Amino acid sequence: MSAAIEIHRPDPGAEYFFAEGCFILETWNRHDDPEVSIARARLTPGTTTRLHRLVATTERYLILQGSGHIALDDGTDRYVGPGDLVHIPAAAPQRITNSGETDLVFLAICTPRFRPEAYQDIDPAPHD
Repeated sequence: MSAAIEIHRPDPGAEYFFAEGCFILETWNRHDDPEVSIARARLTPGTTTRLHRLVATTERYLILQGSGHIALDDGTDRYVGPGDLVHIPAAAPQRITNSGETDLVFLAICTPRFRPEAYQDIDPAPHD
């Protein structure tokens, strides 16, 4: 017998502001599915996330709308827009900037699933 197909609809009212500097809506992050998590991230225009890394967690940003720049390991950055997928290896320093005039919205897909203890803020700038 095969497993049942499940449809999950996240509650838009459950979006929260994360210390990284963006709004997060957890789409899929469950103990019974430890292989992956999916969250919708949203940055307002002119916003840059804090420089951070995820320990033992690979992350992918799938850009849904808006435009921005993703910081690369070599100190440069690169433009990203709708349809782009950014692959971020585990422990790689990362930050993204919304350089557009509308919200930058993307899916953050983590393997294994995101857990708060994997997040490490490495930004030299003080928290607001």
